[in-house]
This record gives sequence, structure tokens and C-alpha cells, in this order.
Amino acid sequence: QVQLVESGGGQVQPGGSLTLSCVGSGFTFRSFPVSWYRQAPGEERVLVAGIGSTIGTTPGRLNYSDSVVGRFTISRDDALATAYLQMNSLKPEDTGVYYCNRGFGTYVWPGPWGQGTQVTVSS
Repeated sequence: QVQLVESGGGQVQPGGSLTLSCVGSGFTFRSFPVSWYRQAPGEERVLVAGIGSTIGTTPGRLNYSDSVVGRFTISRDDALATAYLQMNSLKPEDTGVYYCNRGFGTYVWPGPWGQGTQVTVSS
């Protein structure tokens, strides 16, 4: 069955960096776009960044929320069925549980969400 497993979270000071990983299984990884989402305490889950599938008419297209442009970079390695989120210049407002899923823009493929990985930015 479809499974996505996030890792790499932690606690960092403002201005610090983290790299999150998302390993997919149970589906053809290269055929799907992958996005990262953040859910802060008491708030809804929001889109952070997305990367298109490797195949199709616009392979590897990127999408970032305005709040992370210039600071976060999403990438993928289809051979490892893994997507990454490199996060630099972290701010306290980046704090939350980060999830990945098959999706791009406002669309998310039906299927289970992983357990997420906690990112805490504080001094």
C-alpha cells in the first residue's frame, strides 16, 4: 500500500538549517508530484513546497509558498524514491509538523498521510 515516511526534523535556533526527507513506497514514485506541508499547533495543514513528477509535460516543476521563497528548496531523487526539503534561514513561524504527500498545488492524491516530522525553531 502507499506509504510516505518523513524524517529529519528537530529543534534549531532561528537562522539555522534542516533537511527533511520523505521516502515513498507502494507506488511508482517518479510518476507523482510530491509536496511538503506544515501544520502548526492549532492551525490547519498548509502547503509549503511542491515538485512535479519526473515524467509528463512539465517535469520537475516547482511550487513554493510565498513565506519560504528563497529560503527552502525542494528536490527529489527518484532512484531512492525520496523527496527532500532543504530549509535555511529558519524562523520561529516555520515551527510545526511537516508532512509529505503525493500532490501539487491544491490537489492531494487520495491516500494516507505519514506521521510527519516535528520542526521547532526557537532560541
